[in-house]
Amino acid sequence: MSAADKDAVEAFRRDVVEPSMRELVIVYFTAEWCGPCKALGPIIDKVAGEYAGKGVRLAKLDVDKNQFIAAQFQVRSVPTVYAMFQGQLVADLGQARTESAMKATLDQILRQLPVAGEAQSVEAEIEPLIAMGERVLGEGDAERALSIFEQLAEMAPEHAAVAGGRARALVALGRVEEAEAALATLSEDAAKAPEVARARAAIALAAEATPVDDLSALRAQVEAAPDDLSLRYDLAGGLMAAGERDAAADHLLNIIQTERDWNDGAARQRLLKLFEVVGLEDPWVSQQRRRLSAILFG
Repeated sequence: MSAADKDAVEAFRRDVVEPSMRELVIVYFTAEWCGPCKALGPIIDKVAGEYAGKGVRLAKLDVDKNQFIAAQFQVRSVPTVYAMFQGQLVADLGQARTESAMKATLDQILRQLPVAGEAQSVEAEIEPLIAMGERVLGEGDAERALSIFEQLAEMAPEHAAVAGGRARALVALGRVEEAEAALATLSEDAAKAPEVARARAAIALAAEATPVDDLSALRAQVEAAPDDLSLRYDLAGGLMAAGERDAAADHLLNIIQTERDWNDGAARQRLLKLFEVVGLEDPWVSQQRRRLSAILFG
């Protein structure tokens, strides 16, 4: 091994292998004369910059200046892109030639490996606080839940679970326009998250679930005319607005059982929105889904 090769190996150990003990290193073999590299390079630069907080580091190696290293990795063409963690190659990123594909691949890798980045540290810190906010919101204390989520938003303003929880707390307090405005400021990636979709479902449901001044009177009307599905549907909306999800689900299921396609399936659509707002993994939703399945397929 020549002195130049020894220097290259030492630089690779210092700049790639050692950082990979805690970070995910994108090892990008490139060359000045490489045409495809000119297209891929800016994409890798952009994605690596955006993922730096998640513990991703970029190491560029010119194959002409690092022939010994390139030979060890059996690089036969450029661009060649690998992901390294704890000194081992964990993925070939060569097929991820677009920004979205690169991000999707990195997201998948980061979910599987204990990469130590700033984002992961923040996640570990706020995860129990998010769970607390969700529990408080589920117990009906929207004011306290909002306070928790707003404090979390100062720490992680683009965190989808935080943004979604805050928006749902605002909806529970009747501040629907504020909730819509808050979600509108999120980045494109955060806006696609399921937690944000759940919040949007809460906003849509709030628009449908109109508060009723006198639920007792409406209940009496439904009891007097049990076959009037329109009245029953209105009562379900009023019950949802009042936070009485059990009774609301009962009336919506009653409509579905009586006339499945009533009003173009409005009762089923409203019930599914209610499921999404409560949370598809919630035991209550699982119970109501079984009731719905028994009606639809029993």
